[in-house]
Amino acid sequence: MTATSRKALVRRPSPRLAEGLVTHIERSPVDPALALRQWESYVAALQLHGWETLEVGPADDCPDGVFVEDTVVMFRNVALISRPGADSRKPETAAVETAVTALGCSVNRVRHPGTLDGGDVLKIGDTVYVGRGGRTNGEGVRQLRSAFEPLGARVVAVPVAKVLHLKSAVTALPDGTVIGYPPLVDDPSLFPRFLPVPEESGSHVVDLGGGALLMAQSAPESARLLEDLGYTPVPVDISEFEKLEGCVTCLSVRLRGLYA
Repeated sequence: MTATSRKALVRRPSPRLAEGLVTHIERSPVDPALALRQWESYVAALQLHGWETLEVGPADDCPDGVFVEDTVVMFRNVALISRPGADSRKPETAAVETAVTALGCSVNRVRHPGTLDGGDVLKIGDTVYVGRGGRTNGEGVRQLRSAFEPLGARVVAVPVAKVLHLKSAVTALPDGTVIGYPPLVDDPSLFPRFLPVPEESGSHVVDLGGGALLMAQSAPESARLLEDLGYTPVPVDISEFEKLEGCVTCLSVRLRGLYA
């Protein structure tokens, strides 16, 4: 992988997507055909902004397999294969491990009794925030520390009680400012710079580069706020994935050169 390459791992939705887990919201009917079209538009948006998308092997028997971010955490050239907190999701990791190995990454794994979902990990420079909540346990946090601190990471554990994952509550702008919808953030004071946004789905952005931010179409007020700050929102409709507590971050694993 060259220092300038930008790659994104993605995995197409399972035909069983409608059976995906929900924990903090009420279940709504999911349209798998619409979800596939939305996923294709999401992938196209990444490609349009200079990202090479690499499709991970399918996990058709895993309804939540499309949320590929939960299966691996990258720091520099090291891939930490997760051990999902939900048993039904544990088979999702094998094909992802194959993919990152093919990219030349060094591979570590979270092992029993640790659990860790990638959606609980927010990286800002060399600071790695990890949410301790329903899917990631204390042993998972310890193993993440053990894997990444020798590489120069500063690992900060934060509580997650109001949402599924840490990145269900907060993500970060390119300048390192953490953004979130205050009613769903356990303790905004844990972050040096915190910017409240007016919509829950406005909490989730993917830095596409050049000031462009991939974000959900369902957060127009947040998009206007970020546009006023000089960014270029790139809205995508992910309504079917939002019904399963998904967001724009969890549908891909972004790798920038030797960093992710």
